[in-house]
Amino acid sequence: KDVEENLVVLMLMLPSANRQTKETLRMFQDSGGFQSFFPSDDDAKAHESLLAQVKNLDIFEKTAGFWGRQIKTSLGNTLRRLNPLVILDEGHKAYSELAKETLQTFNPALIVELSATPDKTQSNILVDIPGRTLNDEDMIKLDLHLINKVSWDWKDTLRSAFAKRKELEGKALENEARTGAYIRPICLIQAERTGKDQRDGRHIHAEDVRDYLTRVLGAPPDHVAVKTSEKDELKDLDDEGGLLSRNCQVRFIITKQALQEGWDCSFAYVLTILTNPSSRNALTQLVGRILRQPYARKTHVRDLDESYVYCFQQKAGELIDAVKKGFEVEGLGDLAGRVHEGDGSGGPGDTITAEIREKFRKAAARTFLPVFVVKDGKHWRPVGYETDLSPKIPWDEVNLSRVSELTPTMLQEKDVEHVATLSDDRHEVIRQKKARLLSEGALKVDPIFMGLQLSDIVPNPWLAQHFAEKTLALLSKTFSEDLLTNSFVGIIEHLRDVLGKEKDRLAEEVFRNMLAENHLRFLVISREANFTFQPKMQVSPPVLTRKNGTPLQLSLFDHVAADPFNDFEKAVAWLLEGHDKMFFWYRNRSKRDYAVQGWRSHKVYPDFIFTSANKVGAKDYEAVYVMETKGEHLMGSNDTDYKKRLFDICNEKAVSRSWDEMGLGSDEKSLRFEVLPSDEWDRRLRSLMESHGDPVKV
Repeated sequence: KDVEENLVVLMLMLPSANRQTKETLRMFQDSGGFQSFFPSDDDAKAHESLLAQVKNLDIFEKTAGFWGRQIKTSLGNTLRRLNPLVILDEGHKAYSELAKETLQTFNPALIVELSATPDKTQSNILVDIPGRTLNDEDMIKLDLHLINKVSWDWKDTLRSAFAKRKELEGKALENEARTGAYIRPICLIQAERTGKDQRDGRHIHAEDVRDYLTRVLGAPPDHVAVKTSEKDELKDLDDEGGLLSRNCQVRFIITKQALQEGWDCSFAYVLTILTNPSSRNALTQLVGRILRQPYARKTHVRDLDESYVYCFQQKAGELIDAVKKGFEVEGLGDLAGRVHEGDGSGGPGDTITAEIREKFRKAAARTFLPVFVVKDGKHWRPVGYETDLSPKIPWDEVNLSRVSELTPTMLQEKDVEHVATLSDDRHEVIRQKKARLLSEGALKVDPIFMGLQLSDIVPNPWLAQHFAEKTLALLSKTFSEDLLTNSFVGIIEHLRDVLGKEKDRLAEEVFRNMLAENHLRFLVISREANFTFQPKMQVSPPVLTRKNGTPLQLSLFDHVAADPFNDFEKAVAWLLEGHDKMFFWYRNRSKRDYAVQGWRSHKVYPDFIFTSANKVGAKDYEAVYVMETKGEHLMGSNDTDYKKRLFDICNEKAVSRSWDEMGLGSDEKSLRFEVLPSDEWDRRLRSLMESHGDPVKV
């Protein structure tokens, strides 16, 4: 009766019908709820007649029994009888042969695909709705503003995005008072790591972002939610009306990949990309998450009708191309992204036990590497930044003179805002409308707030506020009140930069003074406190091979995971594999293997440790090399300069003390620390190997 007199809509997930062996799927199993669509069990003629009309109905037995061939009263058979109109959402996901076969077996009267990115070779496109039409219908937020933060501190990017979201909320409240339309602007933040065991201090973890938002920027804890495969703090919101409800407090959503597929919320205005600058996928796959216009109706408040992307250290020339690709992927249709494919690397249990090669075991067992140590009573122990160095920094010697050198022009030149809009040429998709120097000031001038932004640099909050007040006092002599307000975010970033460099300068003086006074030494003190190679480890496939695909021969372990290597590091490993003076080489693992603690809080984990010998087939090595590799674009950076100065000290102390004095035994060998640049790595590495650790700089 319902089917005859009403429009019946059945919501069906394709996987529930998409299996080669369909007998195990519930929709193809005999059920008591569909008898009215089929003849009675004892009417064998009617069953045969229906089977003649609909040839692909499921039956109980292939051959006729006493009652003839009996048709299953299943949901699947019911749909086949009715010749339904199939409307397939995300049609581009159903191009596999099995998916197409499943749809055809429903005997559809018509299949209508809805897709943002249809394949023109497989789909007959009847209606194409371009992005310009969506924009004309007030469905998407354009223009799209791309703000490229060039600061080396990801917190500066997050702080700017925080300020922009706060500014948008102020405008949303004004708009609500005028029109009654409720909008709560949300900031989506993509971090580098989200796993509970992945918070290593080197990558930007979701909990690092949460801590900075709540503890430093002052966001209430219930304003922040994390959405990952392990932790979904948005799940409970569905019972309370979801993200669009007035009762919902969420204003920041932190994720890694969980929002790249099929998620959108019209209140999402600001996208903050904190992932590795070399990754283009983040911007491409997430851009569609902030495009929907609330209520599909323009507010006629320009800032509330546009969207914003804040990028950490992205290359400005690639931003527009990445967004253009993102628009193409989204199709500017329903704004749902494609499926995010896995990397096929296997689950956590898919590991290989790697062992030190037999020919290197004796030499590896005698290898210990020195660390900086301090005297603790009668004994020496590894130096700690928080316990031994940070408390000795003389903060009263901080020089703030560079703060007064700040000018409005310097602030403007720091960040660039790109604005993208739809192109009249549909093949171009979008075009860059303009690029301008960015001036931002959504936060009121407040020395207490400013002091809070320094808490990760200056440990004493009263001292941090003193620096903030002194900075504002200095700048107020040359900056007007309006200019201070409009440049407040940039002023905070500048002060953080000044204080960070002053902290490094003073900490380095402390470090060098401790060395000069023999309170700090470069020694091997014990097997437990120093690094030595473990005999076995677990590695995840795929494994690294030589350039020609043959197995490695000179790696310390018989299996080496390929994932930690970028292209530059692979080239270094291949050269080490082929050098005739190589004894063994080892890819040092961050946070787990050898590290050097300097005058900065984070330890330096070099990329490679390798050894060399005078002749092929030698039983032992003569020189040990500890190497950090740096891409050409990072040479000259603050971090690289720090590592070079720290390694210079390591080399100086390794030369000034004998092998025995360092605790490495009486068999004298050379030890060398190097930062290897990508633009001349081949020549320098070969020359270094030939020198056998000679202390003279290559």
